[in-house]
Amino acid sequence: MDDNNLPQRLATELIGTAILVFVGVGAVPATLIVNGSAPFTMADLGMISFAFAAAVVATVYALGPISGNHINPAVTVGLAVTGKFPWSRVPAYLAAQLAGAILGAAAILGVLGSKASDLGLGVAAYGQGVGAVQAFTAEFVGTFILVLTVFGVTHRKAAPGFAGIAIGLVVFGAIIPVAPATGASINPARTVGPMLVQQLAGGHVQFSQLPVYVLAELSAGVLAGLTFLALSRTASDRAAAPVATAVAQPAAVPAASMQEG
Repeated sequence: MDDNNLPQRLATELIGTAILVFVGVGAVPATLIVNGSAPFTMADLGMISFAFAAAVVATVYALGPISGNHINPAVTVGLAVTGKFPWSRVPAYLAAQLAGAILGAAAILGVLGSKASDLGLGVAAYGQGVGAVQAFTAEFVGTFILVLTVFGVTHRKAAPGFAGIAIGLVVFGAIIPVAPATGASINPARTVGPMLVQQLAGGHVQFSQLPVYVLAELSAGVLAGLTFLALSRTASDRAAAPVATAVAQPAAVPAASMQEG
C-alpha cells in the first residue's frame, strides 16, 4: 500500500509548520533588523506577505502528498467538521502543528539572535485603537477566506496542480488588509508558538489576547468548511463515502509588525 503512516504524517505536519513559522514569522524581525530606524512601509508588509506565501507554496508541493500539509489547526478542524478528515487524528495533528510552530519560532531566535526577541519575534498582537471585537472580526475574515480557498482548490472538480499557487496567493492577499489590525496570524499554531517562545525568551507577550485569536480562527475554519460544503455538494457527493484526507494545505498568515517591537 502506497500510503504514509501516522508518524510520518505527524512529522511532516511538524516540519511544514516549522518552515512556515521560521520563514513567514521570521520575516517580521528580519525586516525590522534590516530597516533599523527607518519607518515600516507598505513595501515591507509586501515582503513579509511574500515570505509567508513562498513558504506555503513550497510546503504544499513538497509535503502535501504526505500529510495533506494542513499546517494550520483551522484547516484541520474545518476538514474534520465536514467529514473530510477523521476526528481520531485531529488531536495528533494539532499537537504536531503546535510543536512545529514552537520549533520554527525557536529557530528564528537561533538564527537572528536575541535581537529578534527584542523586536517582538513576529508575535501577532493588536495594539491601541484595535478592540477585541475588531480583532476577532479581522482574524475571522482572514481565516475564513484562507480556509474557503483551501477547500475550493482541493475540491474534486478543481483544476489539478494549482492548489499550492492559489493558496499561496490568497495568503499573500489576505495579509494586506488584516495585518494592520492584528498582524494577520490566521492560524492558531502560528499564533501560539511564537507567543510561547517569546515568553521563554523573556519578551513581553499579551496572553490575554490569545483567546480572541484562537476562537476567531477556529470558528472561521469551521464555518468556511461548512459554507463550502453547502455551496458545492451535489447528489453524487451525498451518495459517496466521506474522504479520509484532503490533499490540501493551509498556512498561516503573517503578522504585520506595525504594532510589534
